[in-house]
Amino acid sequence: MTMRKLISGLAQQEDLNFLLTNRIPRATLTWFIGWFSKIEQPLIRDISMACWRLFSDLDLSEARKTSFKSLHDCFTRELRPGLRPPDADPAIVVSPCDAIIGAFGNIVDTQLFQIKGAPYSLLDLLGDPAQVDAHRNGRFITLRLTSSMYHRFHAPHDCRIDRVSFIHGDVWNVNPIALKRVERLFCKNERAVLQMRLTTGEALTLVPVAAILVASIRLHFIDATLNAQTRGPMGFSCDASVRKGEELGWFEHGSTIIVLAPEDFEFCGNVVESARIKAGQPLMRKVRAGDPCLRAEPQA
Repeated sequence: MTMRKLISGLAQQEDLNFLLTNRIPRATLTWFIGWFSKIEQPLIRDISMACWRLFSDLDLSEARKTSFKSLHDCFTRELRPGLRPPDADPAIVVSPCDAIIGAFGNIVDTQLFQIKGAPYSLLDLLGDPAQVDAHRNGRFITLRLTSSMYHRFHAPHDCRIDRVSFIHGDVWNVNPIALKRVERLFCKNERAVLQMRLTTGEALTLVPVAAILVASIRLHFIDATLNAQTRGPMGFSCDASVRKGEELGWFEHGSTIIVLAPEDFEFCGNVVESARIKAGQPLMRKVRAGDPCLRAEPQA
């Protein structure tokens, strides 16, 4: 048995996984890793990346660079140009990131699910009644980034970004084991709410959620990195126009993005729970008059 298989087997033991990734000083460890990962010392970088490979399926074959100054430099790596072209169909909203598809479906009035049988509310997630109304009875999908994935995220459609709200919180792990055990987890963790409007007028919202080891979210269009050290106003008004596929920012290490859309959007056929999806691939389609009804199954 290889070391990676042994580690993977231990990670699948739910009690041990939850203990090691949650019953620890989460905020302190997250701060330390954020600091440690930025150390630009070759020996520290090489040992850190070797350890990272033991715990993940890290693949750097698509990376734009072949060497990195630090662990953080590798975490936030760019890809070679042209590897994530967005679907050109104007009716399609694309995935903003590489991810594993989690819970998705209909928002029942204002209720959605982190996993089956584990509901939470739009108001608890967004903290803004006006945003709740924009997505009442709409659609939601949860996209989970693992530590080894490409961590940058992109515009899901041509749109205008009106406002960003940053909500301080905890840094629980967001893996399926924690989602089964921690109620309303996404509403407890640190997160940003990106309020967008498509060029055709529909509201679209992205909610990047931080997690243990990743409590920094970099957003280019407001030239800010949001994390536990962010002080002052937590709301940022902006008037940024972005094109489908344009880079919006990155997570430091990996986490989750929740996408909210109106009820006249349905999921594309490739959207299957636990499937992998890449940035730019079809996620939702706007239903036009005469279109066949596409599926949007509630995760109850």
